[in-house]
Formats: sequence, C-alpha cells, structure tokens
Amino acid sequence: MKKRNLELYLHIPFCVRKCNYCDFFSASGTEEEQEAYVSAMVQEIQSYQELSGEYEVQTIFLGGGTPSLLTPEQIEQIFNAIYHTFSVNENAEITMEMNPGTVDIEKLHAMKAAGVNRLSIGLQSAQNEELKMLGRIHTFEEFLETWKLVEQAGFKNRNIDLMSALPGQTIESYEDTLSKVLALEPEHISAYSLILEEGTVFYDWYEKGKLDCGAWKLPSEEEEYAMGELTIQRLAEAGMHRYEISNYAKPGKECRHNLGYWDRTEYLGIGAGSSSLIKGERFDHIRDRKAYIEKIRNGESILIDREILSVESQMEEFMYLGLRKVEGVSRTDFQNCFGKNANDVYGKILDKLEEEQLLEFSGDRIRLTHRGMDVSNCVLAEFLF
Repeated sequence: MKKRNLELYLHIPFCVRKCNYCDFFSASGTEEEQEAYVSAMVQEIQSYQELSGEYEVQTIFLGGGTPSLLTPEQIEQIFNAIYHTFSVNENAEITMEMNPGTVDIEKLHAMKAAGVNRLSIGLQSAQNEELKMLGRIHTFEEFLETWKLVEQAGFKNRNIDLMSALPGQTIESYEDTLSKVLALEPEHISAYSLILEEGTVFYDWYEKGKLDCGAWKLPSEEEEYAMGELTIQRLAEAGMHRYEISNYAKPGKECRHNLGYWDRTEYLGIGAGSSSLIKGERFDHIRDRKAYIEKIRNGESILIDREILSVESQMEEFMYLGLRKVEGVSRTDFQNCFGKNANDVYGKILDKLEEEQLLEFSGDRIRLTHRGMDVSNCVLAEFLF
C-alpha cells in the first residue's frame, strides 16, 4: 500500500529575547527548561509509531522561537527520534530556522549531520538602527559573520527573512537592505510587510501613539505599497520569482514545506503550541511549555482543541490557502477533492472578484491578479462561508 505524504512541524518555543513585533508562542528559558522540553518532544515523537506506518515524511520544519538555540546534542536527540519513528523520504526537505549569532561551525555541522538541508535565517533588516528598534539581538555585521559560517558549512538552500513598512523605515533604507541581501545571492527570500499584532510591544506603542510621529513613525500606505513593488522588481531582476504572496525563490528552490501547507498536505505538529491536520481532523497542542512537559511525562493528553473539518471548512481552506500561491488553484483539483464544480459553490464570488479585477482565470486555474495580491486578506476572506 502506498503511504500518504506527511509534513512534520516541530515547535521550539525558546528565544534569547522576544522581538517587539512578535506574537508567536515563544519566550526565553533556562538550559534546564530547554533540556526538559527536548526530552518531552522526543517522547511525543516516539508516541506516533503507530501513525507512522501509514505515512512517509516529505518535509520537516523546525520553527520557533529560535530552533538554532538547541545544542548539537539536542539536535541529534530530536532527529534520532524522528528517524527511528517515521519513514522519511530520502529526498525530504528539512528546514531549520535560525537567528544570527546563535550558531557556530560545530552546531552547523551537527545540523547537517542530522539531515538539515535548508536554513531559514531571520535578518529582517540590514540597517542596525532598524534592527535595534525591532528588538533583534544582532547587528547586520553579525548576520554577515553567520552567513559566512553557513557558506563554510556547505549549505546550498538558504532563506533570508526580511520585513518592510517598519517604524522609521524609508524607501531608501529598505532599498539598501534589498541591495545588501541580494548581493549575498540567497536561494530564497521571505519578504513580509509588518502587521501590528495585539499583545506585542509594537501594538502597545501604536495604541499609545508612539508610531504616529517622530523617528518611529510608520510609513504611509503609499510608501508601504512602493516597498512591496520594489521587492517584486528587485528580486525579479535577481532571478527570484514570486511564487506566493510573501515568498520569492530561484527556480527549484521554492519551500516545499510551505507549498505543502498551502496545498493542504497532511501535517503533524510536535511540541507545545503546534497544530496538526490529519485525515480531515485538526488538533492543537497546549500553549504552555511547563504544562506540556508535565503532561508528556505523566502520559496525559496535550490537546486543547480537536475539530473534524466539515466539507465547507475544507473548501474554504482549499481556496484561501491555495490562492496565496501565484499560480492559484486548480478547478480540476477542486472537483476531485469535493465532487463539485468550483463555480457551483463559489460562482457569484468568482464573478464579482473577476469583475473587480482581483481574480483572473487561465485555463483550469483561478488566481489572484497583481492587484488582488495587494489586498489579498480582503479577497481571501470572501471565500469564507
């Protein structure tokens, strides 16, 4: 029997210091807490032995937090557990997120020995003033030192994270960041526009009016749009095509793990705060490191929410996740998944969005127009029942 494809996501909720824009489940922790957490993760991985018989792992992604805070020994422990529990495709894409200044050559060699073949490096900006304002723990010069180590270790598939529309950022400073990053010739760039999330330092500043004027004034909507257009133009000139709203890659270097997520490939989340989608059921893990460790040790459930997705929910996800990709979604795939024509379900919405020049149709495919990409959140919300 052919095994089903599976993606693994492992959440490492430790960081040196919480950044001012970050609303992810992460915080600083002691060495003892990190060791206990890794032991709990290993135990959780091993608990999926029965599930593993049905699936072959195609991608693995370690996110956070800052996974590169793991020691070489902890990296080895985690991957040994994965390889002993799951059938992992020999060509699997294995990504690890990392921050500048948190690795040395020994740790990078440990990552490579464990099978990691793709790195995602959080830079955000090449301007030290902007990095300081973001609450980052590194300078651009320290990022360059880390980049040299990554090259020395022989990694050939590297993503750099960038952010635009930052407080105090100008079009000129952002263009300088793009120039400096493109000079390094990364294989992939994730370029996000800042979103002010509740519970973050930036949101608090915004509420208090600190981002309305002065050195930390937020760029205007026109400036934010210009930064987005500049990103598309400069990256295209460098041979990097836009394949998703915020992601650009050289040919063949698209992130397979993220593509699987947008295509609704089944995925299994491991660790506190992670989520899974298995056989049409979504379940979430407890968002508390201490409670996660204790419950794993005691053999108790770590789930806080389970939902068997209705057909309507699956249709929604098919559209609002799939349309994030530049190539959009396939009508044939929709028909095969749900036994219905996309027009029968979403006909009025499709006609309306095409008339507003936010969607376009090309043969079998439905995709966002360039204008639709600019207001994607509003467009994708139209597909919620």
